[in-house]
Amino acid sequence: MRLVFAGTPEVAVPALEALLASDRHQVAAVVTRPDAPAGRGRRLVASPVAQRAEEAGVEVLKPARLRDPDFLERLAAIAPDCCPVVAYGALLPRAALDVPRLGWVNLHFSLLPAWRGAAPVQHAVMAGDEVTGASTFLIEEGLDSGPVYGVLTEEIRPTDTSGELLDRLSRSGARLLAATMDGIEDGSLHAVPQPADGVTLAPKITVEDARVDWRAPALRVDRVVRGCAPAPGAWTVFRGERLKLAGPVRLLTDRAELAPGELAVAKNSVRVGTGSHEVELGDVQPQGKRRMGAGDWARGVRIGSGEFLGA
Repeated sequence: MRLVFAGTPEVAVPALEALLASDRHQVAAVVTRPDAPAGRGRRLVASPVAQRAEEAGVEVLKPARLRDPDFLERLAAIAPDCCPVVAYGALLPRAALDVPRLGWVNLHFSLLPAWRGAAPVQHAVMAGDEVTGASTFLIEEGLDSGPVYGVLTEEIRPTDTSGELLDRLSRSGARLLAATMDGIEDGSLHAVPQPADGVTLAPKITVEDARVDWRAPALRVDRVVRGCAPAPGAWTVFRGERLKLAGPVRLLTDRAELAPGELAVAKNSVRVGTGSHEVELGDVQPQGKRRMGAGDWARGVRIGSGEFLGA
């Protein structure tokens, strides 16, 4: 088939690579978000997908809005059979959906209808799910509600951060998307409507969602920290300033001596009380400073007896 691939961040690059390597399909063009400011100099930088497409000599389209007549005209001129999508970052209007004869097919990192929305992996980790996966589905105008072509499952390990889990899913999902394109092309795959039951939503994680509540059980604290890593990053407050919890905590199931948020410093470790058992902090990042081990941070700020996080 003749394909136009839509995607933006690094997590979409493995899928683009898989389609570029296919001997059954041609990636005629890539659609990605416009260049965005990055780094200390805030200079405009092309998306990871745009950079990879340019390396491969593939035409790159960067519409500010998918309703722009110039973009729709160019898309129609390319005449794709199908448009595979991975983490593009914007909703598709009907005018764009109608262009490819076989539609737009999204690779979504959950077992639909669970975790429809922008942050399925983060929500799965934060909810304590033991299994997640990826789904390919035909895009409709609803939110991740279209019929499903294929799925794969992936175990969520007890120490997984969202970043680690998403990295695995991006690679296995790339193979799923390529296989889905093959099945659509040869007629062996037919999309099946999603069940009406089991729908959960996964909206974008907000800054407030990432704030740690030390009154919660230790298991909940652990899930929030892992679910928000690496982005947007779990955080708390210490002496009136934000402290980012940059690395996962360690559960101390045999200790429950500290009050929620109370700090205790040993030679090379920092413990914090929760609503149940204590946890040991991993890496932290004070406001305006570099990431560091919790022990180094504690020695630098000289934590006193009776000090708390989150107060």
